[in-house]
Amino acid sequence: MSIVIKRAILSVYDKTGIVDFARALNEKGIEIISTGGTYSLLQKENIPVKSVAEVTEFPEILNGRVKTLHPSIAGAILTDKNNPEHLAELKKHNIEPIDLVVVNLYPFTETVAKGSSEDEIIEEIDIGGVTLIREAAKNFKSVNVLVDKSQYENYLNELNSTSNNISTEYSKKLAAKAFDVIAEYDTEIRNYFNGEESKQVNLKNSVPLRYGENPHQEAVLYKDDFDVIFKVLHGKELSYNNLLDTNFAYEFICEFENENPACIIVKHGNPSGVAIGDSLLDAYKKAFATDTVSPFGGIIIFNKKLDLQTAEEVDKLFSEIILAPEFDEKALELLQKKKNRRLIQFNFSNSHKYELKKIAGGYLYQGRDNVTVTKENLKTVTDKQLDEKDIEDVIFANKVVKYTKSNAVVFIKDKRTLGIGAGQPSRIDSTKIAVSKAKEFNNNLEGSIAASDAFFPFADGLLELTKAGAKTIVQPGGSVRDEEVIKAANENNITMVFTGIRHFKH
Repeated sequence: MSIVIKRAILSVYDKTGIVDFARALNEKGIEIISTGGTYSLLQKENIPVKSVAEVTEFPEILNGRVKTLHPSIAGAILTDKNNPEHLAELKKHNIEPIDLVVVNLYPFTETVAKGSSEDEIIEEIDIGGVTLIREAAKNFKSVNVLVDKSQYENYLNELNSTSNNISTEYSKKLAAKAFDVIAEYDTEIRNYFNGEESKQVNLKNSVPLRYGENPHQEAVLYKDDFDVIFKVLHGKELSYNNLLDTNFAYEFICEFENENPACIIVKHGNPSGVAIGDSLLDAYKKAFATDTVSPFGGIIIFNKKLDLQTAEEVDKLFSEIILAPEFDEKALELLQKKKNRRLIQFNFSNSHKYELKKIAGGYLYQGRDNVTVTKENLKTVTDKQLDEKDIEDVIFANKVVKYTKSNAVVFIKDKRTLGIGAGQPSRIDSTKIAVSKAKEFNNNLEGSIAASDAFFPFADGLLELTKAGAKTIVQPGGSVRDEEVIKAANENNITMVFTGIRHFKH
């Protein structure tokens, strides 16, 4: 069975491409009905178009809230063309069938994201558009529905190849896409009204992965705006573990979006080296010097366009993935010579606002740890005050420890890591590992700044840091034994700064 396309209704918020699309429909002899701004635009472009008000013989009312909610439109879309009774009823009421519905919806999600007022947000809840889409999708055996500008070209190709006779199989696929769009749209509205009491997440655009963390585990990637953020330029498909580390590296580098050239090297969900430098090459060399063994087979990410000079240095190391917001043409050409290396270009984005984890019997939902310590958060609690020139290093240290698995301790100096201790049940053990790694790679800790992701419950952790050479310690504070820890800091003539912000990471 097929659907002959003779009459279309176009009502779109995003008008990108709609003029060319409407012109192509007109050239194929398809009559066009339209509403509001879409109608005005098509008229201006001299494309033959009839207003909905002409069809319904009823004007738009309530500042455009009611345009297409009328039996002359709904009946024209919902008619089963294979049902003689339906056709007779249309004829009785002088209604002509509509064969194609083209709609995209008001930008509700974008309006919420902008922090708009409640009145502004409510105005962006689309009623007529969703109704048109649902009507057409339900009646897919008689009507086609398009809900995204990305569909226009393919649909015109289908019209060309079928002489305006669209198969019901193709129409059903269009309907599936339409129901996806309105389901996601309604989910966003539902989540807005429910606040934190109830959340619903739509999983879509599934991409099968070779396996999960281990070969015996199945895995799938469900995308939402993944392809907006990441673009794979080279290399084989990403694995489950690659995706975890890529996401971790990406979230981390976003902390340095507006900083000087920065480099982060990642291995198994932890940083092995982080640095800000005078150039990307300088940042990379400093990050790599933290630990020259762990980066093998790891991930390297930069916050600036990757240049050839830096690429030549990076190319000396086997790395699974290299990420940058841009790649110099010659740098890309060089790095592509290793076929198993993945090269990924990314866009900085703040769209990732929450985390969701499945646990036995439920789900854990939380907002992302988007709090970044600033100068205003720093409170010196010791007799020895924080040196003004060390403020940027203290903030840098806190950013690094925020992205290191708990219990986490890091040593830094001059905006580069010297030793990193991660993921230990004991904070002292994390300290010992950080010190040991620094010694192993000849990174002098004398005069360094040490950061802890959480408070020191006893003074012993602080004493380990001072013994290693730290002159300044940054931690959130908040222990019942804070005074004991502060006393130990004063006795050892070191500076200690409280941020008031804990950064556990599990």
